[in-house]
Amino acid sequence: MPGIVGIISKTPQEIKYTQNVQLMVHAMMHEPFYSSSIYTNDKLGVYAGWICHKDSFSDCMPIWNEKKNLVMLFFGENFTDKETFDRLKSKNHKFDNSNASYIIHLYEEKGIDFLKDLNGCFSGLLIDIQAEKVFLFNDRYGMQRIYYYESNDAFYFSSEAKALLRICPELRKIDMKGLGEYLCYNCVLENRSLFQNIYLLPCASVWKFQIDGLINKAVYFTPDEWENQPWLEKEFFYEKLKETFIKILPRYFRTNQKIGISLTSGLDIRIIMANIDMQAGKYPSYTFGGTYRDSFDVQTARKISNVCNQTHQVFYLDKKFLNDFSIYADKTVYMTDGCLGVVETPKIYTAALAREIAPISMTGNHGGNILRGEGGGTLKATPPSDNLFNAEFKKYIHQALIYDDYLRNNKYDTLSFNLFTKIPWYKNAEFIGEQTQLTRRSPYLDSDFVSLMYRAPMVFRNNKELSLRLMRDGNPSLRNIPTDRGYDSNQNFPFSMLTHLHGECLFKAEHAYSEKMSPWLAKLDHIFMLLHFERLFLGYHEYAHFRTWYQNELADYVQEILLDEKTLNRPFLNRVKLEKIVLDHTKGYCNNTAEINKILSVELIHRLLIENY
Repeated sequence: MPGIVGIISKTPQEIKYTQNVQLMVHAMMHEPFYSSSIYTNDKLGVYAGWICHKDSFSDCMPIWNEKKNLVMLFFGENFTDKETFDRLKSKNHKFDNSNASYIIHLYEEKGIDFLKDLNGCFSGLLIDIQAEKVFLFNDRYGMQRIYYYESNDAFYFSSEAKALLRICPELRKIDMKGLGEYLCYNCVLENRSLFQNIYLLPCASVWKFQIDGLINKAVYFTPDEWENQPWLEKEFFYEKLKETFIKILPRYFRTNQKIGISLTSGLDIRIIMANIDMQAGKYPSYTFGGTYRDSFDVQTARKISNVCNQTHQVFYLDKKFLNDFSIYADKTVYMTDGCLGVVETPKIYTAALAREIAPISMTGNHGGNILRGEGGGTLKATPPSDNLFNAEFKKYIHQALIYDDYLRNNKYDTLSFNLFTKIPWYKNAEFIGEQTQLTRRSPYLDSDFVSLMYRAPMVFRNNKELSLRLMRDGNPSLRNIPTDRGYDSNQNFPFSMLTHLHGECLFKAEHAYSEKMSPWLAKLDHIFMLLHFERLFLGYHEYAHFRTWYQNELADYVQEILLDEKTLNRPFLNRVKLEKIVLDHTKGYCNNTAEINKILSVELIHRLLIENY
């Protein structure tokens, strides 16, 4: 993805570090629609660069104040109200409020406390030339990742780990503890990475670098600032929430670029559409579809776009995607530093298609986490078969499982867990992937909105009442359209129950025939494989079907990678077990999709980011 890179040196070496920063920038130039350049200050030992989408909010770097004694690199977005622009202009600051150029003036007015007023997903580097101080910072949730490495002579940082790997060959080693966690959770825990000695900047960090080499590692926000607020009375809270949501929404639709709406059948995106004033045809919408049939997402999105008088388009995963799968898989793993595995390859492919409609994508992402407390426990271990690894590596799998025990045995605030653990460690990967192609927005992470949700009374937590009321009060017609699980809040009993049961049956039938197919069903399906029962059940909810693809269209690809001697000789793998897993699945004897996904991803990480880099 785009972002920022840099070296803060304890012993300035202008030529060496300038060349290294140029290499770091080059390592992140994945697409022709990126802009990039560098900034250096040899006196302060700062050598930095940036990469961003052309014409995006960040495409104005470096940002200077009028006196030229402050300079900032800022990547991401900040969502504020027009009053902020008016206040700054009243003090004779000059800037373009369509991009990030005004943010440097917030520092002039408030000092480093300006970070508390920022609202969005961002990372940045601020150089106070006059005070001889340098600040590295990120957003409250750690969504805009900053990887860093501390050596004896310098501090290295980058939005992508590969930029560090490019100039520091000593880092090109897999961290076994991180790998164990990656295989269990599909992410690395506790602000570590897959690579030895490379770490992640914690959420809400503001690290101050002084010219004497000292680093003050501080934070500007802690979750208890929101957690310690008193709860509000039910109806007063709802009215306050509705008022706040309507107020913040225009922030996310303010831009000089075109916005497309990523439509699904869920509640969260239609809450947005119900509460924003949209001219007919102003915001083109789109949905991603598969090959078996039009999914409930596709069918429902068409109805939603029709009610809201917006155009709608479906992007299908077609033969081109499967024929060129190896190219897209390499691209996915490489561009995201392995944060997205092979199974997530469709996300970058479809994001690239969505960019053809609009460079900004409006989504309902994280709405369920914030409004309904959904997904608090999805950061849980799903380890592959223990026999797949040798005895030496199994200890790292077992170490990773200790964290799963911790999650089960400890009480935690679900909202805080979602925001400050699950989102930056686990859900962040999807954001990283899509950001390589377009700018993704969601109002559900808005600071004003999230802060207020901490004041929700218990009656509103962990249910759909808030979501349904926000949608109904914004546009009652959208409540009449069932969700993908068949939930129709407008029908009367027993019709609503029948619709819901029908949706649930189709959901569970597809679940049984997808990547989670049980061993007994896999054996039964193999006996009747010529009847292709999967055609009856797949495609209602999901558009990607890796279990069947690995048996059919992608079988040669799987065998080419996983049965290669290079893969089979990895020191942490049991080659006999891996061979059996691959052959049994590709022949249709059983379902080993999860193991194939994970080992394919790990192998591509080795090849693309360690060995061939």
